[in-house]
Amino acid sequence: MESSEIYHVKQQFILGAYKSLLNVPLPDVNSPDYNAALLYKARSHIALNDPKSALKLIPEDSENVALKAVASLARYVAAADSAAKDAALEELRDLSVEIEDESEGTEREKALVRVLAGTAFARAGEVEEALETLGTETEDLEAVAVIVQVYLSINRPDLAKKQFERSKRWAEDDLLLQLIESNIGLATGKDGYSNSQSFYTEQLANPSMTSSHLLTARGVTRLLRNEIQEAKSDLEEALQQNKDDAETLAAIVVAGGLGALKKTETEEYWSQLVSAHPEHPLVVDVNQKAEGFDELLAKFTVPPAISV
Repeated sequence: MESSEIYHVKQQFILGAYKSLLNVPLPDVNSPDYNAALLYKARSHIALNDPKSALKLIPEDSENVALKAVASLARYVAAADSAAKDAALEELRDLSVEIEDESEGTEREKALVRVLAGTAFARAGEVEEALETLGTETEDLEAVAVIVQVYLSINRPDLAKKQFERSKRWAEDDLLLQLIESNIGLATGKDGYSNSQSFYTEQLANPSMTSSHLLTARGVTRLLRNEIQEAKSDLEEALQQNKDDAETLAAIVVAGGLGALKKTETEEYWSQLVSAHPEHPLVVDVNQKAEGFDELLAKFTVPPAISV
């Protein structure tokens, strides 16, 4: 059973309060909580797109399978070329095979290896491998959360809902289960997004919780509910906490396009998003559409003027 300290750190991680979590000091290296706290800190660095700091935390000679998996995920995120990314993915494949040996790690550590490997495979676009690694019949709620995100990313909310309904049988009223439900609601528009908005608002009311990710989620929800100015307020506050977050930048660009910002402000946020996150889906989509428009324009011949 996890200690109250690790429970608190876990809740911060689940709700995206990564910067707050990183301010919590690690327990003594001989403490039974040390590895668990170290894992959450390293994963928080990765979530904040700072994989190099994650790698600095993890001992290079560690034999812990979960720590090795976190290091591999960090190397994948930090990789500058396809060869380095492929090498990191191969490390995670090897670890996924290694944990089939009963002597390798605790059940919690093995479950975390699957979550980290599945996350990397999903980011690499290897959807089938991600789902196979995570196991669609798993009773690990973190794995379910990733599976739900994978299904939502491929526009299969029906399968995401099945995972949620299946998990309710054994996960009871876990905070992560509530987050999963809110994410599905955000993607599907269930009940006019009211359940999602209520969840994010409730968590943001916690005075000990500071999470730009929750603010962004509520801001996006408000955009979908046509509460444009309220969304702008959430997104600006989120950027004050984490000025380079890709999802927040993308959301505030959308808010600007809906009239919440001046044109020059929207263009500045767009330039920041393109510069810092050139592979973000919104940037890729807009670039593809621009290229398609240019190709069609090049084929268009202006007809001669009609003489009168």
